[in-house]
Amino acid sequence: MGRDKKKRGIQMLSVQPDTKPKGCAGCNRKIKDRYLLKALDKYWHEDCLKCACCDCRLGEVGSTLYTKANLILCRRDYLRLFGVTGNCAACSKLIPAFEMVMRAKENVYHLDCFACQLCNQRFCVGDKFFLKNNMILCQTDYEEGLMKEGYAPQVR
Repeated sequence: MGRDKKKRGIQMLSVQPDTKPKGCAGCNRKIKDRYLLKALDKYWHEDCLKCACCDCRLGEVGSTLYTKANLILCRRDYLRLFGVTGNCAACSKLIPAFEMVMRAKENVYHLDCFACQLCNQRFCVGDKFFLKNNMILCQTDYEEGLMKEGYAPQVR
């Protein structure tokens, strides 16, 4: 995480009827709604605290927002704009920073690519997999390879 990026919390507060209405940092009007949001040490209408890219209401998509380069962003757009991307170890295609991935040591994979590289068996949560010669293998292919002399699997 870069030093100029800040992950900040969003609080939803109930407006107390006997308090003076607070001003909205987004539209500069008084907040007369039943609820308001507090973020970045300022108060906001629920409709005014939005992602600068996709316009989603940040109070609805979670309890955090990101700020960088004078932008207020949701997590997905922050990662899309400023996140680190890499290539899948199996297919070599680009993995967007916001995409869920699987990791095995220093290798990173698309979820769809995380499968035995010999038989293409997909792994489920809790399945054993092995990393041999930088290849992902299911337990069956790994054990078969160990029994063969001069183990050197070829990708099918």
